[in-house]
Amino acid sequence: MGMDDKNKIMVRKLNLWYTDNHVLKDVDLDIKENKVTALIGPSGCGKTTFIRALNRMNDLIEGVRVTGEVFLDGRNIYDKDVDVVSLRKRVGMVFQKPNPFPMSIFDNVAYGPRIHGIGDKKKLREIVKESLVNAALWDEVKDRLNMNALDLSGGQQQRLCIARTLAVKPEVILFDEPCSALDPIATGKIEDLIHELKKQYTIVIVTHNMQQAARVSDYTGYFLLGEMIEFGKTKQIFENPKKKLTEDYITGRFG
Repeated sequence: MGMDDKNKIMVRKLNLWYTDNHVLKDVDLDIKENKVTALIGPSGCGKTTFIRALNRMNDLIEGVRVTGEVFLDGRNIYDKDVDVVSLRKRVGMVFQKPNPFPMSIFDNVAYGPRIHGIGDKKKLREIVKESLVNAALWDEVKDRLNMNALDLSGGQQQRLCIARTLAVKPEVILFDEPCSALDPIATGKIEDLIHELKKQYTIVIVTHNMQQAARVSDYTGYFLLGEMIEFGKTKQIFENPKKKLTEDYITGRFG
């Protein structure tokens, strides 16, 4: 791996249990700044749980226990005195199913900044425009910002959710299978967008779609039953995997 790629997040010996179910097992991983890291692997193997551990979303689930460390810019996010609200501002998340709030397009994007204390109308308008531009949605909605967000198409709703995440100025964006509910054209738009966003953000994407991982990511990790089987540059993982388990999965001999 290039020495030029700086670590944004370092995961060390991360374990997670849902009550008695051991979901993540000793996961070690370096997530590089301004790169796209894709996580692949069969369903139910801990990929989503893993990215939710990167902004402590799992804290919201009853009976979850975590051991190990997750360093964001060198600071362990599981330290007792970490403010989870500001952590989730720095590490934003875009979910599998688009989930706009039942309010206007404008208010969806302005929601986060308002919560974080920005009330000035002019400033809010700037943030909303910038976020929609960066989410490649501005041209499609600029004349109907007062329209209910739920009237947008699925692909537009997902880009709106990305704009909503961008509006609070995160450093890292976690995508949990952001295209699984979308058609190929909408998927292509999101993939192009991810490519653009990595100039400004560090991105982690969970995907079922191996072609998508190969297209959008710089690094790829293969998860199986809660373990990180192999991690490396995407090209190496897809063309020359070191582990037989990885090769079996990528060539479709799995299962």
